[in-house]
Amino acid sequence: MNDKIKEILSKYKTIAMVGVSKDPTKASTIVMKYMQKYGFKVIPVNPKAKGEKILGEEVFEKLEDIKTPVDIVDVFRPSVEAYKYAEDTVKIGAKVLWLQLGIRSSKAKEMLESKNIKYIDNRCTKMEYQKIFLKVNPAFPVLED
Repeated sequence: MNDKIKEILSKYKTIAMVGVSKDPTKASTIVMKYMQKYGFKVIPVNPKAKGEKILGEEVFEKLEDIKTPVDIVDVFRPSVEAYKYAEDTVKIGAKVLWLQLGIRSSKAKEMLESKNIKYIDNRCTKMEYQKIFLKVNPAFPVLED
């Protein structure tokens, strides 16, 4: 699994982050800021904040509204919504569906793998990046400036 994650985080640099909050203390916002710091283009997706900016990036209502190509769809939403995001991942031509800690969907996994789209679940992009590339294993969430 670590090799798969290392390949994903080395190769793909544009992340659509679903469920990012405007609240800077929320895990999703901390992860977004961190991934930006390490060279990732992070596009926030949150219908409640559509048209606003989070960490300098325009917020989109849904994945299909994003005009630039997306590599990774990173989801901070309940598992029950995962299959819908899997379908959206296929629609927009993303390479990876990444479900954050505590989020899983065997149905989404089966469907994506049948289409050669990578699927990661129950993992945090920030924690995995730190573990693999920085050789640190932090507690989460960690507020950083």
